[in-house]
Amino acid sequence: MKSSKKSLRWGIQAACALACLVVVPVHAQQDKQVYRCPGNLYTDALSPKEASAKGCKTLDGAPITVIQSVVPRGTAPAKASGAGSESKVQSEDQKARDADARRILEAELRKEEEALAALKKEYNNGQPERKGDERNYQKYQERVEAMKASVTRKEADVAALKRELAKFGVAP
Repeated sequence: MKSSKKSLRWGIQAACALACLVVVPVHAQQDKQVYRCPGNLYTDALSPKEASAKGCKTLDGAPITVIQSVVPRGTAPAKASGAGSESKVQSEDQKARDADARRILEAELRKEEEALAALKKEYNNGQPERKGDERNYQKYQERVEAMKASVTRKEADVAALKRELAKFGVAP
């Protein structure tokens, strides 16, 4: 809810900023000439001699329009909502939570490693035994490809669990 209010406030501020754009026509005054210099620089602060020396050309006819926008204010960091220090977890509680999470991850890793070993045994290095209903070679090949994908997926799962355990300082 807070993020939607924040984004709504930001959207309103952006809409106001766009609506408040000030378009200021700058007309060349009688005594001032507007020059267009190399590098797309427009100025009226040069004398005719300086302008010709820099390779600037006078602008005749169309006035220059300068658009000035309102710079949006930086967003303030979000404050904690009322809870203060009560929401902090005691160090003993955090250690207990970490130990529980580590035990769960270790159990999950053992289960996944056992499933991976069973899949690899059945896969038999890409040469699984044919089943009775696989007289068609294409059907056999499809099963081999599905098994290969399963082995790859399980290996990725095991690697992810090992990475998670490494965050707890446990060597896999």
